[in-house]
Amino acid sequence: MARKKSTRVLNNVRSYISKPANVITILFFIILLTTVCLPLLTLVRDSVVVHSGEIRDIGKPVGSFTMYHWATLLFEKLYNYSIITFWRPLLNSVMMAIVSCIVAVGFGGTVAWFITRSDIPGKKFLSTIFVFPYIMPSWSIAMFWENFFKNSNIVACYNQVGMLESFTGLCVPEWMLYGFFPCAMCLGIHYAPFAYLLIGGILRNMDANLEEAATVLKASRFKIIRKITLPIVMPALISTVLLVFSSSISSYTVPSFLNKNGSFPTISTTMRSLFNTASMQGQGFVVAIILLVFSVVILKLNDKFTGKRKSFTTVSGKSGQVSLVKLGKGRIPFTAVIMIISVFFAIVPLVSFALESLLEVPGDYSTISLYYWTTSNTLEDRVFGSSQGILRNPTIWAALGRSLLLSVIVALISGTFGILIGYAAARKRGSRLARWVSNMAFFPYLIPAMSFGAVYLSVAYTNTFSFLRGSLLLLIIVGGIKFLPFASKSGANSMMQLSGEIEEAALIMGVPWWKRMLKVLFPIQKASFISGYLLPFISCMRELSLFVLLATPGSIITVVLQDFEVNGLTQISNGINFLIIMIVLLVQLITNKLTGASIDKGIGG
Repeated sequence: MARKKSTRVLNNVRSYISKPANVITILFFIILLTTVCLPLLTLVRDSVVVHSGEIRDIGKPVGSFTMYHWATLLFEKLYNYSIITFWRPLLNSVMMAIVSCIVAVGFGGTVAWFITRSDIPGKKFLSTIFVFPYIMPSWSIAMFWENFFKNSNIVACYNQVGMLESFTGLCVPEWMLYGFFPCAMCLGIHYAPFAYLLIGGILRNMDANLEEAATVLKASRFKIIRKITLPIVMPALISTVLLVFSSSISSYTVPSFLNKNGSFPTISTTMRSLFNTASMQGQGFVVAIILLVFSVVILKLNDKFTGKRKSFTTVSGKSGQVSLVKLGKGRIPFTAVIMIISVFFAIVPLVSFALESLLEVPGDYSTISLYYWTTSNTLEDRVFGSSQGILRNPTIWAALGRSLLLSVIVALISGTFGILIGYAAARKRGSRLARWVSNMAFFPYLIPAMSFGAVYLSVAYTNTFSFLRGSLLLLIIVGGIKFLPFASKSGANSMMQLSGEIEEAALIMGVPWWKRMLKVLFPIQKASFISGYLLPFISCMRELSLFVLLATPGSIITVVLQDFEVNGLTQISNGINFLIIMIVLLVQLITNKLTGASIDKGIGG
């Protein structure tokens, strides 16, 4: 009896593991549990133990339990320490995030309405260029802002002159160049295309009969927008506000580039400074946890609000005809304003980076030359000791090579893992274990980039994994897991579209699983799968916040760019920025050519 029972169990196990989807689900449950969940526990632990640089302040041996970090950061009144170190930067970040939400939703939503609901001309061109600020890194907008507005009246500019002063002689006040206002504006502009894509998609797909019925009933255009259009797009509005807020509050790169006068500390820049101080690393881990909690709460709110309004996102009986609003005499002015703003933040930054890299004297356009690209002379550099021009600089090209290698490996890991997780999720739909794996694969998206870097910094400080500290392998692991949500969602959506009968036919013919994937499933959904590889590549290539705590000076190109910018060699930092953006845009173009997809497709005219 016992033998029959054990044989039955063994047969059940063999039957279970004979199905590839089951094996993949178990394998990735273990992998994601190890790489996502367990490191979070290490992060929590490091916020309540003594670190080597803190022995003098705490008076306990390394590794001892302590609440010193939490108490000091949140409640220390001496010299207003907690207010200056935590509460004021947190308030700055919250206010910055609120204003960036207003700018993103206001600007992006307005452009989405004009493109989908009005007779504004040039829709295809406008739709294409409007998404450029989102394709570019957020710090590119910040660098452009500085290039354009810096002037000789601001001490922190070190007498460097920007485009506005060079061409017009106008000098903006310091608050327009550094601090709260420019940080909020740059983040709002960067995320405006995100709002445009979400809101525009719903506006384009909503049932036009609803608005036309209201028009027949003599309702005013304002009333139609207020009573019909806004309620329908409300889920997208709420999602945009919450997601932009979550991204903005944890932004590191924009405040880092636009706080050179030190007037606007944010919670993310504070976190990096805490990690850079040996006696305050524990407090850095506390900030990372708080930012993580912020993001999870915000995204849970997003699920709650959008979940209540799902009935608005799908409307049956969709009319094929959309009654466009006739702008009349306002057609040309509206078009001109939107076009000028869009071109200013999409095309002009590229021109700015190219020009700034060619100026021997910043702001003096009579000194255009290739000096900072081709010189073999030694340039003053406090970070790397000595530097040559961009094309002759071994540090730059070594860092660019490592970044390309890092991005390729991360793309291969994220893309392959994403396809496999998508396959398992589709084939094991409804399974609790498959649902856990899918949720764990998406969880890194909820964690702010810098906090996610702090999670693995905590792991690298353990004795077991100390060999990872400062290595390219650590960056590969972090990037591969952080960008997995893009690929896993792409893989899951692709596999959900495929009927199981396609694979079953190949199975009946005796085709092994790996050949079914390569010869049957992959060719059918090739476009989506290639996107699952290329999107992580693009994201990793331009990433700074995720790696800033983990990368050593000179290791990857974005860190090198920041070091040159901080140390005043702006011509070289602008040139590097130009190279990065050109690579990103080129890969984006290849993505479109290979997949036939474009992130603005389906919205523009």
